[in-house]
Amino acid sequence: MTDPATFHCQRCGACCRVPGYVALAPGEPEAIAAFLGLDVYAFTERYATLTFNRKDLSLTEGEDGRCIFLQDDNTCRIQPVKPAQCKGFPFLWSSPRLERECAALRRPARNPPLPDRLD
Repeated sequence: MTDPATFHCQRCGACCRVPGYVALAPGEPEAIAAFLGLDVYAFTERYATLTFNRKDLSLTEGEDGRCIFLQDDNTCRIQPVKPAQCKGFPFLWSSPRLERECAALRRPARNPPLPDRLD
């Protein structure tokens, strides 16, 4: 995975635009609802959906696949209470598509590996 000491987020928003689940851990729906000034039922109805296993909740996506909380300036509307899954990218998880689309992950390494043999 990516080393936090060398990763510098470019605020490109790619991590929030790639379609897929943003799974909510226990307690996260309540925290997000409180932050938005909603009760958990109103939050769930408006901003969450059941995952395919019908046990977990995921944030809903916009029609284009982006996170419902991604704002036009590439900031997160719920930043202070964003889900652990979001906080973990790219340090605890990633995907090939995100590695292609994330500006910070595409940047050339500062110290590229040396060739096996110098000619």
